[in-house]
Amino acid sequence: MKRTLILVRHGKSSWEEASLADRERPLAARGLRDAPRMGRRLARNKVLPDLILSSPACRARTTAMLMAAELDGKRDIVIDERLYGGDVRTLLGVVTGLGDELGCVMLVSHNPELSELAHLLSRAIREMPTCAIVRLTFDAASWAAIPALIPAAVHVDSPKRRRGEAPSADSA
Repeated sequence: MKRTLILVRHGKSSWEEASLADRERPLAARGLRDAPRMGRRLARNKVLPDLILSSPACRARTTAMLMAAELDGKRDIVIDERLYGGDVRTLLGVVTGLGDELGCVMLVSHNPELSELAHLLSRAIREMPTCAIVRLTFDAASWAAIPALIPAAVHVDSPKRRRGEAPSADSA
């Protein structure tokens, strides 16, 4: 069975209100523009997650909501505390603990741990800029098997990719 893991780094956040707690920082104008754009790119490629998991931080939740609205508006978003402030092992634990009835799952989270997870799963990935998407497809019977596998396909996309330019499709 194919399993697709979509890693999304939240959109560009605003630092205008220095008194806000880190969890409460909203998206900046660029983040509000980029998240729907990236959602539309996924929709054009018919990438529709069965589940969207988001960090509880405002900027991640908003990114997830804006992207989900562009996918088809019917995607539920589940807030998962482990996606905020955890390390790469914690994120990997979220992935390996997913139910095997799910074929495609999106995680919306933060750096540096999200880039570290992407790099752990595919050495081709070094860094994820804001609102970047890494889509990893595995031939796996279960999510628990993912850490031991090499992805069958790796697609990387970011808001700075020019219109008409194909996203990278590196096979790891």
